[in-house]
Amino acid sequence: MDLPLIDIIVFTIYMVVVVGLGSWFVRKSKTSDSFMVAGSSLPGWAVGLSLLGTYLSSNTFIGVVGKAFGADWNFYVFSLTLPIAAWIGANYFVPFYRQGGHISAYEHMEERFGKWARTYSVVCYLLIQLSRMATILFGVGLALHALTDWNLVWIILVSGAVVTLYTLLGGIEAVIWTDVMQSVVLLFGALFLLFLILYDMPGGAWSAIETARVNGKFSLGSFDLSLSKSTFWVVFLFGLFMNVKAFGFDQGYVQRYLTAKSNKEARKAIWMGGLLYVPISLIFFFIGSVLFSYYDTQPELLADLKYQVAIQQMENNTFLAEGTLFHEEVNQTASKLTVVDIGDQALPHYMRHGLPVGLAGLIIAAITAAAMSSIDTGLNSSATIILLDVYKRYWRPKADDRESMRVLHSSTLIFGVLGTLAALAMIGVESLLSAWWLLTGVFAGAMLGLFLLGFIVRKADKPAAITSVIVGILLIIWMMFSKNMELIPAFLRNPFHANMTVVVSTLGMFLVGFLISRLRLGKGT
Repeated sequence: MDLPLIDIIVFTIYMVVVVGLGSWFVRKSKTSDSFMVAGSSLPGWAVGLSLLGTYLSSNTFIGVVGKAFGADWNFYVFSLTLPIAAWIGANYFVPFYRQGGHISAYEHMEERFGKWARTYSVVCYLLIQLSRMATILFGVGLALHALTDWNLVWIILVSGAVVTLYTLLGGIEAVIWTDVMQSVVLLFGALFLLFLILYDMPGGAWSAIETARVNGKFSLGSFDLSLSKSTFWVVFLFGLFMNVKAFGFDQGYVQRYLTAKSNKEARKAIWMGGLLYVPISLIFFFIGSVLFSYYDTQPELLADLKYQVAIQQMENNTFLAEGTLFHEEVNQTASKLTVVDIGDQALPHYMRHGLPVGLAGLIIAAITAAAMSSIDTGLNSSATIILLDVYKRYWRPKADDRESMRVLHSSTLIFGVLGTLAALAMIGVESLLSAWWLLTGVFAGAMLGLFLLGFIVRKADKPAAITSVIVGILLIIWMMFSKNMELIPAFLRNPFHANMTVVVSTLGMFLVGFLISRLRLGKGT
């Protein structure tokens, strides 16, 4: 699809504004302190919208819509846990970090358990951010490729380069103010898409809602107590643990607490970012549900969507030349696809075929905003901990500000390149949101239990912490690999759903560390 000139102009203007805004703050980011925490001078509402922008990403725009299209609102339960996590964050984590005087979220881990704990936490965090950047860039690549026919690899490369550039230039203040703008663009883009789908729906809005209801698209999932499938309770537990991890132990969040000009403004930011996501994410789930209705009532469009997805799945089969045999193979593949298989491609397909001429540029800008508003935070926070927890901790503890700025800039650049390469490696992944949740569940589970042990159990010591980490890693390995290993007896295989990885490993680490601490305390050690 060749974009009309007006769409190209709209998109180009948006990209220029984003880079220009980031460049504007280069004058305020000449010191390491301003690059990392903006001199603790920002208003709570801006920091709150920046937090919101971290949750709103191409994973939301593509992955959430795809899940609602292919299944139901089960994953929306994740959003319902945010008020609980926000309350914990506002009342406990904000004062803890702002009074502690540390920019790094992991410096206190060394104070509690030693240098190894700090390093371990940093490695887990960097892996989470690398996974996040990869899935988000891949998501925006999927959407723009389907909408424009631009080369997927080049979309990922250019998107990664742009967000790395303005983050490198403007530091945390550029991150926060561009997040504010991008959150607004994303929200208006989503509302506009919802209006168009309902307007185009045969039979109107009520028909879309009724068709979705009849097909169970508004279900929050089963309320069975089973932990082996994605029930309401499994997603609730996953969301609660992941959101507590975010508000309590995520460097990107901790840094933004410190950018606020007071404790009160930092608390306001948490409540604003956390609570706004609950209704806004609902919009995306609703888009996915009514989009299902749109295709369900128009079989010819559904068939074309399946055909296009089948072609994408077969793009690597280079031995099949374009011709009769190729199309027969595509048709056979398409006939086997379900709505679950095509979920991530539903919205890009609609945008390509259902958008009025002249409006694609706005939607492209909204999707790009979704990606950038999440990636920039990860880049800045990753560079920060590389400076504080790696470079200054192990090589140059007394590095001056000039040297620190060189490390921050080079770390931002290097991590941007690595994240972009990781996004390219994800090409071919079937479900964007599932991939993201699996990766973060593994890495978050490896660190959250240790953080809670140090934060809650004041008597926990180094032996208890080391033992808990070993137990946590073993639990993660068992949960990831035992389910499909025939050599392991059935009763020893993992019976839990994949989203329970962070829950089981965190609880296992915390309980083991707690019990060892109590036993050692009882022995008088």
